[in-house]
Amino acid sequence: MRHRFVTEKSNSYLKNLLLSLGIFAAVFLAFWLAVSSVSSRTDEEEMRTLQTAVMRGITHCYAIEGTYPSSLDYLKENYGLMYDEDRYFIDYQPLGSNLMPDVTIIPRKERRQ
Repeated sequence: MRHRFVTEKSNSYLKNLLLSLGIFAAVFLAFWLAVSSVSSRTDEEEMRTLQTAVMRGITHCYAIEGTYPSSLDYLKENYGLMYDEDRYFIDYQPLGSNLMPDVTIIPRKERRQ
C-alpha cells in the first residue's frame, strides 16, 4: 500500500488550519473596525457636548450679568464649566462686553493605547 491517505490528511489539516486562521483574522478585523467606529463617534459627540456647554455658559452669563464673560477662567469659576484640559484646548477671544466672544475648541493629540 502506498501512503496516499497520509498525504491527503496532511493537506486537509493544513487547509483547515489556514481556513481557521482566515476566519479568525476576518472576525478580529470586523471587531476592530466596529470598536474604532464607535470610538470615533464618541469623540465627535464629546466635542459637540463641550461646544454646547461653552456656548450655554457664555449665553447664561450674558443673560444674568448683561455682559459676556471676560475670560474662560471666569466661566470656569462662576458658571461651573469643566472639561478635560489634557484632551481639549479652548481658544477664548473676548471681543468686548457686548459682543459674543470668539471661541475655538481644538482637540489635543489623542492618547490612544
